[in-house]
Amino acid sequence: MSHNIMTLDKLKREFLQYLEIEKGRSLKTVENYNRYLERFLTFTGVNQPKDITDLVVREYRLWLNRQTAGKKEGREEFLKKRTQNYYLIALRAFLKYLIKRDVLSLSPERIELAKVGDRSLDLISSDELHRLMETPQGDTVKDLRDKAILELLFSTGLRVSELCALPRDIDLRGDELSVRGKGDKVRVVFISEQAKNALKEYLKKREDMSDFLFAQVSRNKNETMRLTSRSVERIIKFYAIKAGIMKKVTPHILRHSFATDLLQNGADLRSVQALLGHANIATTQVYTHVTDKHLREIHKRFHNKRE
Repeated sequence: MSHNIMTLDKLKREFLQYLEIEKGRSLKTVENYNRYLERFLTFTGVNQPKDITDLVVREYRLWLNRQTAGKKEGREEFLKKRTQNYYLIALRAFLKYLIKRDVLSLSPERIELAKVGDRSLDLISSDELHRLMETPQGDTVKDLRDKAILELLFSTGLRVSELCALPRDIDLRGDELSVRGKGDKVRVVFISEQAKNALKEYLKKREDMSDFLFAQVSRNKNETMRLTSRSVERIIKFYAIKAGIMKKVTPHILRHSFATDLLQNGADLRSVQALLGHANIATTQVYTHVTDKHLREIHKRFHNKRE
C-alpha cells in the first residue's frame, strides 16, 4: 500500500503502536494520545494526511477553545488553555511521526501552543511541612505506617504510584533505593535517616502477609491488600487537616516540596530532574520560578548596598 493512500486512521493506529513499543510510553499516555487524536479526526473529518492544513487546524483550535468542561458553581467552565495544549501536543507528535514515515502532511512547526500563564505551584511552607510530618503520633501499625509514608514521600520525591508499588523486602542497609518509574525507567532515590527509621519501626510492627511495603491495615492478616494511590491521597489529606493546614495537600505536593527544598539549598535543575525521574527537563522547569525567587532575594540582600 503506497503512503499516499494510507488513511489517517491507519496511520494513527501505527503511531500509537510506535509510541508504546519504540518510545516505551505508558498505556495511560497512549490512551490519552488516542483520545486527543480521535477528537481531532472526528471533528475535522479529514481522512488523508495531505488534508491536514493550517485552516483545518485553526478551525479545530477555535472549536477546542469553545468546548465546555462541565459546570463549576453554576457557571460553564471552558477547556483550560493547558488542556487545549495537550490536544495540540498530541497532534504535533503525530505530524512529526508522519515526517519520519515520509508521509506528506502539515509541518508540526505550524502548530503553536496556546500561551499559558506560569504554572503556579501549590506549595506548603516549611512550617506547614514540619507540622504535617509531626502529626502521625502513636505506635499502632497504622500510625507507624502513615508516619513512614509521609517521611518516605518527602525524602525521595516519589510519585504516589511508585510508592504504592514498592516491595516489602526493600534493603534498608544503604541509603538508596531503585524505583521503577514512568515508562518503566529505573532510577535511584535516596532515603533520609528519619525515613529509614520510620520504615523500620513500621516493618517491625507488621503482622500481615502482604508482599507490598505499604498495606491496608486489616483484621484478617492473610488478606491484606496493598495501599492504592487514592488511599495514600486520603491519608495525607487526613493528616493535613489534623495539622491545621488550610491548603489542599496531596502526595504530589510533597513531591513539589522535595524538589523545592533541593533547589533552595543549591541543587541544580539537572540533578533534580534525575531525582524526580522526569524524562524531559522542560517538566522540571516548572520549579525554576522557585529558584528565581531565591535568586531575587539574594540579589536584594547583597547587591548595590551603597550607603
